[in-house]
Amino acid sequence: MSLANRRTKAKIKPPRKLAFNENVFNESWEKLSRAISEIHRKNTSNLSYEELYRTAYYLVINKSQERLYNGVKQVIADHLEEVARDQVVPAFVVGQSGDGSSFLKVLIRVWEDHTTCMHLIRDIMMYLDGSYPKLAQVPPVYDMGLELFRDTVVRSPRYPIQEHMFTILLDLIRREREGEVIDRSSIKAVTDMLLELPENQIASESVYQTGFEKEFLAESREFYRVEGQMLVGKYDAPEYLKKVEKRLNEEDQRIRHYLSSMTEGHIRNIVETELIANHIKTVMEMENSGLKVMLDNKKLEDIGRMYKLFMRVPTGLRDMQKFIGDYIRELGRAINSPIVLPTSAKENNEPVSKPEKTAGMGASSAAALRWVQEVLALKSKFDEILRNGLNSDKSFQTTFNEAFSNFINNNPKSPEYISLFIDENLKKGIKGKSDDEVDSILDETISLFRFVQEKDVFERYYKQHLAKRLLGGRSVSDDAERNMLSKLKLECGCQFTSKLEGMFQDMRTSAETMLIFRQKAAQANLQLELNVNVLTSTFWPMNSNVTQCNMPPEVQAACEVYKQFYLSRHSGRRIAWQYNLGTAEIRAHFDTRKHELSVSTYAMVVLLLFNNLGDGNSLSFTDIQQETEIEESDLRRTLQSLACGKYKILLKTPKGREIGADDRFVANWGFTCPLARIKIQTVAAKVESEPERRETIEKVEETRKHQIEAAIVRIMKDRKTMEHNQLVAEVTRQLTPRFVPVPGMIKKRIETLIDREYLERASGDRKMYNYLA
Repeated sequence: MSLANRRTKAKIKPPRKLAFNENVFNESWEKLSRAISEIHRKNTSNLSYEELYRTAYYLVINKSQERLYNGVKQVIADHLEEVARDQVVPAFVVGQSGDGSSFLKVLIRVWEDHTTCMHLIRDIMMYLDGSYPKLAQVPPVYDMGLELFRDTVVRSPRYPIQEHMFTILLDLIRREREGEVIDRSSIKAVTDMLLELPENQIASESVYQTGFEKEFLAESREFYRVEGQMLVGKYDAPEYLKKVEKRLNEEDQRIRHYLSSMTEGHIRNIVETELIANHIKTVMEMENSGLKVMLDNKKLEDIGRMYKLFMRVPTGLRDMQKFIGDYIRELGRAINSPIVLPTSAKENNEPVSKPEKTAGMGASSAAALRWVQEVLALKSKFDEILRNGLNSDKSFQTTFNEAFSNFINNNPKSPEYISLFIDENLKKGIKGKSDDEVDSILDETISLFRFVQEKDVFERYYKQHLAKRLLGGRSVSDDAERNMLSKLKLECGCQFTSKLEGMFQDMRTSAETMLIFRQKAAQANLQLELNVNVLTSTFWPMNSNVTQCNMPPEVQAACEVYKQFYLSRHSGRRIAWQYNLGTAEIRAHFDTRKHELSVSTYAMVVLLLFNNLGDGNSLSFTDIQQETEIEESDLRRTLQSLACGKYKILLKTPKGREIGADDRFVANWGFTCPLARIKIQTVAAKVESEPERRETIEKVEETRKHQIEAAIVRIMKDRKTMEHNQLVAEVTRQLTPRFVPVPGMIKKRIETLIDREYLERASGDRKMYNYLA
């Protein structure tokens, strides 16, 4: 573009300022008033919005904004009164006798017309909106039109339009809840209107909040209160939960389709309170369908649904946790009781049968193994419920652990039973299983071991069982033994397994020593093959006293040779023979064939007595005891294994399983068996008898005294001065991984240490202790 063209371009000039007077205002207002009326009549094609805007602008800059604002307000009010009289009220009168749908449609049409007109009027009065409302503290033109609609139409002073509208809305929602199909679009349009109609400009509240929502929530609360009572009486627990879930989903859909999102939390709280919170206990305790039945039958879907619904209310999960925890304890008490129904029998209502005896295993041992198996089955069941029904909720995990710990520790024999279960599996239970299967079995056992509070008692039994496995060569897998040891070490620390590891070390050292001894034995021309395991007394669970037994001369001679050999290599040591822990391999010549018998050392000594007897000659129990000097209880178990077990090498008179002082025994030279090699285990209850158990507990208590004293001294040496309750709490905390000390026992140990001058009471405060170096 050239410079000449730019110079000839027309310029925009400001409007010519006219003198403003009353006539000018009236003329201008008449133009605006007529335009607003045309807008209301939807006759806008001939209107010039630019001209109308300039006219309003002119009035504002000439300080007539208040008269303009009030004039606009009056025109809109007059129009709305006309609309209310001619359209809304007739529809209201007709709607009172009908279903109300036509009334809502009229109201929606009137509202849409009004808002359309107000948008146009607002555009014309834009300059007025920019200056006057804030200065005069009045609503802008559009908001003013909404308030006029609220007060003139919705809250008509002559007719209860609002109440009728609310009644229609609530009736439609009720009908939808009862299964009818309704016109959701009409409700949506009305609620949108109520949301836009202001109630309080300062608090930014709408008519929806102050009017409709309150009535809707009150109506909903009553509806669901009645429905909750009806559903509880009509349906079982799973079906009830499905109904509740459906109602919650329906209300969510209702919010999404035609109610305000601000109502969502309120209506959800009502449904949750009336259908869930008020019926938690009733639903869980429903006969033949409640939570107990769900748990029994592993109805994971129903349990999961209950979990998700109960999660919605404050006490739901807590009540559910308590119920399941109590139920686990109840099942645990049943397992702990003397007679426990097998799971299959419980499910099928089968009659109770007496416990079966496993071959080579006493009835009490079978009961012990069954106890562990049932506890493991119960734990596996609730682990699955936790994973697949309760979303692995940690609070439920804690509840389950507390319940299992409670009933497991209520069984005083649980440490022994768990150790016995491990013993059986490491001897034969894992035979033929893969490494993964073995590891799974050991992990399951460790999961029970974690619940045991008296881990020192378990350790004592585990040492006894491990000793028998190692000395008898009964372990199926050395790898499995060491795997179990590593798991215990990981669970309880090095101190717990140090003596167990020492037992394995003794076995390795003994094997190396025997290689050297066999070379020496070849030179000594021994009449039998001897294998000796040298055991460190502090590692192995053995009697401090030497066991009594009159050994055959050839055995005694071989033992003496080994003793001289060992002492020549290790000066300052002492050997004490533990005959009760030994085994023997003997060749027996019966009438029809020869057999190799694997028996205990005591059984070997007893059998050799019958070599010097003629056919048919017998020995009494008293004769055998005098000849062998075996302790009476050990001799009874030995004779039971030889005369009353599966392989009857001896015949007893009179017949029966119990061994009496007057019983007589004779060699069964007519014994037959298809096996060339026979292993005869000592028949004995592997679970301790009550006297044996009392002895074990006494030994454990004695060990605990030393452990408590060591902990007290260790703590006081570090702290120097400590208050009684703090000391008891710290001792308990440190010893809990092994056992839970009783405060009374700790107090006694403190008194003992004071007497032995390790501690002293502080002067002036008997509850304070000082450490004495």
